[in-house]
Amino acid sequence: MQISANFDSGNIDVISAQNPADIQLAIKKDRNSEFYQWFHFKLHNTDHTEHIMHLNNAGKSAYVEGWENYQAVASYDRQHWFRVPTEFDGTNLTITFTPEHDSTYFAYFAPYSYERHQDLIHSAQLDIDCQLQVLGQTLDGRDMSVLKVGEEGEGKKIIWITARQHPGESMAEWFMEGFIDRLLDEDDGVARSLLNSAVFYLVPNMNPDGSARGHLRTNANGANLNREWQTPSMENSPEVYLVREKMLATGVDMLLDIHGDEALPFNFVAGCEGIPSYDERHKALEEKFKNVLLAITPEFQDDKGYDKDEAGQANLTVCANWVGEQFKCLSYTVEMPFKDNDLLPDYSVGWSDERSSLFGRDFLTAIYHVVDDLR
Repeated sequence: MQISANFDSGNIDVISAQNPADIQLAIKKDRNSEFYQWFHFKLHNTDHTEHIMHLNNAGKSAYVEGWENYQAVASYDRQHWFRVPTEFDGTNLTITFTPEHDSTYFAYFAPYSYERHQDLIHSAQLDIDCQLQVLGQTLDGRDMSVLKVGEEGEGKKIIWITARQHPGESMAEWFMEGFIDRLLDEDDGVARSLLNSAVFYLVPNMNPDGSARGHLRTNANGANLNREWQTPSMENSPEVYLVREKMLATGVDMLLDIHGDEALPFNFVAGCEGIPSYDERHKALEEKFKNVLLAITPEFQDDKGYDKDEAGQANLTVCANWVGEQFKCLSYTVEMPFKDNDLLPDYSVGWSDERSSLFGRDFLTAIYHVVDDLR
């Protein structure tokens, strides 16, 4: 029996793996950081008996409440991910599983690999409406890539969508895959209409270093990118610095920043009610966007989410708040669950890569209904 994590986004420390009924593991911390929660490892060269795997430092992870009612995901082929029996006792996260094949992958959520990321952006550039632009490099030397979809024109809106500032939130890039696939579908009337009205700048992965390293929340230097938007630097947070400079050059009429939430089993959005310039027009835009989402998909709700900021008390180091204030525009953080959508549960796969992708496609319709109101 062997357990390994020496691959893209792998994360696990093996403490003891001699007895299948008592496998002791630990999640590694993000580099230069106390954050940890993302895990991704492979169990192989084993028999088809019950295996009990204890992640024995789960009780001190970044979001302990995220383990309650959580089920890990597993896959034999790295394509189809399904939920497996998982329990949390306050200290250990215990996965109990009887393999049907010789090798099994386990993860916190369905991974989105750097190779798949490359496939996504390079296949997108083949579309006549899409350009693949490289803004610069990360600390590990990876490209910071943005897809520009559409052409500027008089009166056209500038819409930015960023995803995966927190690399362990891989559902964010699955969301982007669905969004991009629909936006580039020439037979889709909503997409065609939007490209007549707007230009899109899409960043499917804001944190490629953290993603490849198996981090939960930070880049290669231990920086939480979603707290870097007021004063980013090439030395500490080049990912934010480069995207922010591009935003300042293009302007922004709307931003969606795509994330995942460890604890809350719902899809929701967080707005800009706490920024200094928030006014009735901004509030009306937010309400219209949410109401459209409520009308078009049962996967979305607006009753559960984060506490709203008091007037003028927004944290302007956060992407959506900084953009909303800087550009006086509709700017939302979009959150999806690691667990399941409790309003529409699927006990086999929970909230999944496929559902994230379909949710991304739904957002085109919501944008379509507000694009004319953005300015």
